[in-house]
Amino acid sequence: MLTTTNLRAWLDCLHGRLVQEKDQLNALDTAIGDADHGSNLLRGFQKVQEKLHDNDPPDIPALCKLVGMTLISTVGGASGPLYGTFFLEVGKSIAAGSTAVAPESFATALAAGLRGIQRLGKAELGDKTMVDALSPAIDALLANQSPATAAQAARAGLAATIPLVARKGRASYLGERSRGHADPGAASAALLFDCLATATPSS
Repeated sequence: MLTTTNLRAWLDCLHGRLVQEKDQLNALDTAIGDADHGSNLLRGFQKVQEKLHDNDPPDIPALCKLVGMTLISTVGGASGPLYGTFFLEVGKSIAAGSTAVAPESFATALAAGLRGIQRLGKAELGDKTMVDALSPAIDALLANQSPATAAQAARAGLAATIPLVARKGRASYLGERSRGHADPGAASAALLFDCLATATPSS
């Protein structure tokens, strides 16, 4: 079972990794975007940490709602609404009052989060977006594979964005010039699953 404690650890890990990798994410975004993806996400997850310091959400849906609303209100560009929607939809897919959730139910909730991102951003697999990392990772979890395997799938999805031509977002304006660069949204999505593997039980 995944508990609120596990998910708080997930968020702590994400914040820590963004502190470490902000500049790398910005560098990826310099090539095909606005050069601020890492800075924007770090600002959002720093604000999440501040709010969690002052609030103790009573259950997993409330925790996810706090994260989602905070990201939407504090993260600039497209990534705030997209990641915020992701967490909001995850929370809506878990029964109110739940302080623990089975791995298969959490995988289903993550899939709902991905659908929310796709409704908002209109991106599909192969468009060179965060979907290219999120989709294979969530598929792995839906197939009852481990969070570590899902993290590997996300990393493979990130690598697969390098030869692609972007079809969504600011990078799409570059056309062929977007080829040869990893997508920064896919890179941050891979961090999401790296941290999930770290924060969740192995059994």
